[in-house]
Amino acid sequence: MLRMEIVAVSALRDNYIWVLCEGRHCVVVDPGEAAPVLGLLRTRDLELRAILLTHRHADHQGGTTELLAHTPVPVYGPVSPAMPGVTQGVGEGSEIVVPGLTMPFQVLAVPGHTEEHIAYLRGDALFCGDTLFAAGCGRLLGGTAAQLSASLQRLAALPARTRIYCAHEYTLANLAFAAAVEPANSQLQARRQHCEALRAAGQATIPSLLAEELATNPFLRCTDKRVVAAAEKQAGHALHGPVEVFTALRKWKDQF
Repeated sequence: MLRMEIVAVSALRDNYIWVLCEGRHCVVVDPGEAAPVLGLLRTRDLELRAILLTHRHADHQGGTTELLAHTPVPVYGPVSPAMPGVTQGVGEGSEIVVPGLTMPFQVLAVPGHTEEHIAYLRGDALFCGDTLFAAGCGRLLGGTAAQLSASLQRLAALPARTRIYCAHEYTLANLAFAAAVEPANSQLQARRQHCEALRAAGQATIPSLLAEELATNPFLRCTDKRVVAAAEKQAGHALHGPVEVFTALRKWKDQF
């Protein structure tokens, strides 16, 4: 069996486009622009087999048309009028089998950042777009706080060894906010130091492990008493249940 290689392609200001390779065959996740992907295909002599889209925003699908002009392939993604380039609509429970790749992708519905957002799970690799970030989560740009809270809890229930391939290098800013929420979290302090060293060396902080997120990402820790206390202090009143805690955290982060 060919080993899967996952290549991070930097794009736009802080996006990552993920290219999954097995031998010469590859799949591209969320191509916000085409040029860096086309450069990789040429340099590595790769054959594009499919494009996977997580949601409607231009920085996740903007390069699709140009890539298709180079190589016509199926485009998988949510069924949405804002995503006319999708040729194979998928949703919760769908399984995607890409010719040339040995393992299928499982589709998870994870609304909240936008109402149509989906994620792709392949083995222990999760491609989650703007739903779950390293040490953070997406803004509410179409979905609701209750939806995003539920989506994050769903992802939190995946095996702890799951690797989180999100779509932006937002980690240091997210860790700064997380430290404001939980200044006494020693695992968070250690993670922040490690990620600062990675960025100083010009390296990516992604992927992260779900186990790391569960220990340091406040948006996955809405039942932890320290996170609840911090959210209530910021909100100025008692919060009842994890959805209210999440909502308060998201509003706090929006203004941070």
